[in-house]
Amino acid sequence: MFRRLIVFTLFGVILVCHPLWADQDKETEALMAASEWLSAIDGGNYADSWDDTSKYFQNSVEKNKWNDTLVAFRKPLGDVLSRKVTSKKYTTELPDAPDGEYVVIQYDTSFKNKASAVETVTPVLDEEGTWRVAGYFIK
Repeated sequence: MFRRLIVFTLFGVILVCHPLWADQDKETEALMAASEWLSAIDGGNYADSWDDTSKYFQNSVEKNKWNDTLVAFRKPLGDVLSRKVTSKKYTTELPDAPDGEYVVIQYDTSFKNKASAVETVTPVLDEEGTWRVAGYFIK
């Protein structure tokens, strides 16, 4: 009897925790995609970074406008001195965006010309099963 109780308890813990583990896996995959994408931005490859964004992003922002925006706002910040993930959250809904699988990632970032900033990168899981950036903001 005691053995059954232990088995049922363990089974219950697995059922409750499995969705949390699945979300953590998605967060990890999205974080890797965001890091690779940020490397392109950090290297000044603004036009190339647009190519690696989601269809939703590409339909919202023209490639030349994206490049011009980053030249005007990101480039003056200078090189990244440090970047640390402060939060990441899996969600299926975002304001003003279609339902999907998103991970909202925030970083505390220090740039050469701006000591303290918050970068928000939001990857979305696309139809092919690839995480691609759907949003990027600097505060």
